[in-house]
Amino acid sequence: MRAAAVALAVGSLLGGAWLDIAPNRLLPGRPALAVDLLGAWAFLPVALAAAAALLAGRRGAWRWLALALAGAALLAAAWLTGSAAAGALAGRGPAARAMLGAGFWGAASGLLLLALAIAAEIPSRRAAPLIGAALAIGLVTLGLSGALDALSPVVEARARGDRIAVALVEHLRLAGTALLLALGLAVPLAWAAFRSRAAAQAADAALGLVQVVPAIALFALLIPLLSLVLGAVPALRGLGLSALGATPALVGVALYAALPLFRALLAGLTQTDPAAVDAARAMGMSEARIVAEIRLPLGLPLFFGGLRVAAVQTIGLVTLGGLVGAGGLGAVVFEAMSQFAPDLILVAAAPVVALAMAADGALLGLERLVRRLEGLA
Repeated sequence: MRAAAVALAVGSLLGGAWLDIAPNRLLPGRPALAVDLLGAWAFLPVALAAAAALLAGRRGAWRWLALALAGAALLAAAWLTGSAAAGALAGRGPAARAMLGAGFWGAASGLLLLALAIAAEIPSRRAAPLIGAALAIGLVTLGLSGALDALSPVVEARARGDRIAVALVEHLRLAGTALLLALGLAVPLAWAAFRSRAAAQAADAALGLVQVVPAIALFALLIPLLSLVLGAVPALRGLGLSALGATPALVGVALYAALPLFRALLAGLTQTDPAAVDAARAMGMSEARIVAEIRLPLGLPLFFGGLRVAAVQTIGLVTLGGLVGAGGLGAVVFEAMSQFAPDLILVAAAPVVALAMAADGALLGLERLVRRLEGLA
């Protein structure tokens, strides 16, 4: 794995188009190799990556050093790319852009894979989070220092920073609302399934059927259905519901997210240790008390696992709501696609990825904390 990652990084860095220098944000650019742009400095990330791969074969502190070198290689590549972009744009018009080329993305992927491979070989579970945090801090520091200002994605982010910030807040609101709707659907279904095997089979089949329908197709199906409902009950329009916009997106995303929540809740209720349930019954507890004091607390880790899946799914799927006018970051993504502006697509999509990773990490930590507390109880 380490050798393949280094080979990908080195091949992309030395043989792929590192930057595409374009006259403006919409026209294709002229490819430029890293060696032509940076000279001997292009070999700095290569040397750091090779040293990291060699040191990773040792144990103990050597692997931590290898992980640090892999991260340094990635940050060095980013810093050198910013410097190369500034040099390539010198003397050109203000509309000229330095776009990230396929070589950069290939090398960045290889270096990131190298860091993750080394982190996986370190016994500590903190290795991957630590390198992730270090890379994030390093990239933010480079961005704030102005070292990346000449890169086209940074130019797009500066020009549309206010709109991206508003879209980010709206995206969070949409994702949170969809997740609450999914919980509102999953909780009663899980309770009914817990009480009846037939209800469990019916609910699982219905929610599973939704998963096989593509999200865009589901949104398209919901538009005429909502039009019929709103036509039959006009008072619903007073509540802010509409056939286009946020309503079909929220309903569709909630239907998708309901399945992992439903299965997690049902598993938490049904997979409780039988010995604990029998002991509670022997003490004279009612079924309601057993659910509240035994089944639900012991099933919390399973619930948080399902919530983690649903949260990540919701954050991603809300992006597709931009197709039906829901707003959020999806609206910016699809606007950029209509303009054939790949850098704006990257700027709008990157926060979605960051939000999904943050939600996954936070809920995974909460799940592990609950399991640890149950082990101490």
